[in-house]
Amino acid sequence: MRDNITIGLVVPFAEDRVPDEGLQMYPDVHFIPLGVGVKSLTPEGYDGAWNGIVPAAEQLAARGVDAIMVIGTSLTFYRGYAAHQQLLDKLRATTGLPVSTMSEAVVEGLRAMGAQRIGVCTAYADEVNQRLSDFLTASGFDVAALEGFGLFGFGEPGRMGEADIIALSHKVCARAPDADGLLISCGGLRTLGVAKPIEEQHGVPVVSSTQAAFWMAMRLVGESGRIAGYGRLLEGQGIAAVH
Repeated sequence: MRDNITIGLVVPFAEDRVPDEGLQMYPDVHFIPLGVGVKSLTPEGYDGAWNGIVPAAEQLAARGVDAIMVIGTSLTFYRGYAAHQQLLDKLRATTGLPVSTMSEAVVEGLRAMGAQRIGVCTAYADEVNQRLSDFLTASGFDVAALEGFGLFGFGEPGRMGEADIIALSHKVCARAPDADGLLISCGGLRTLGVAKPIEEQHGVPVVSSTQAAFWMAMRLVGESGRIAGYGRLLEGQGIAAVH
């Protein structure tokens, strides 16, 4: 990895904080976070934060970052596929930098794994789950099964343990035994340690929000993002575009 990589992060927190798992994954990268303050895991809770994404990205660009990642899966997909694409276009035009979002990152991660028919685990309740299903369908995937924890509070996903996430994945995999990939959606879920055991038990590649976002952020600056020990995506075992 080259030295002096600086990546700007638009984060959903009220404070300017880098997600812990990103720091664990790439401790030698300088991340600069700017918070936009998601209030709850509902469309109403995302609205104010959505309006802050572009201004935050402009501030990060002014600080000389090499690329920008917008953290927050539901924050970036909840308005639908077309609005997400428009957001990406505006961010790239406004900042002149390589930019991606957590939603784009999970899509690219699934594609890199060759997944088309997918099972999905989420932190969310029904309305946001339906919006995710619609977004994934518009992105070209067949959603075979989707289960959520049914959470509304912004901080609640971080209270779910790895055992809870793995148990939910077992339910989804049982409902979709023919799926060729599993998505775990929500950057608030702590998923760094879950991909490998799920992959070993069910034989399908796992893509999760935080890992996909930081992997994608590294790729924005020309790095592979590869790390050993955390599942196929981070180990570069995909069938496409993980070179």
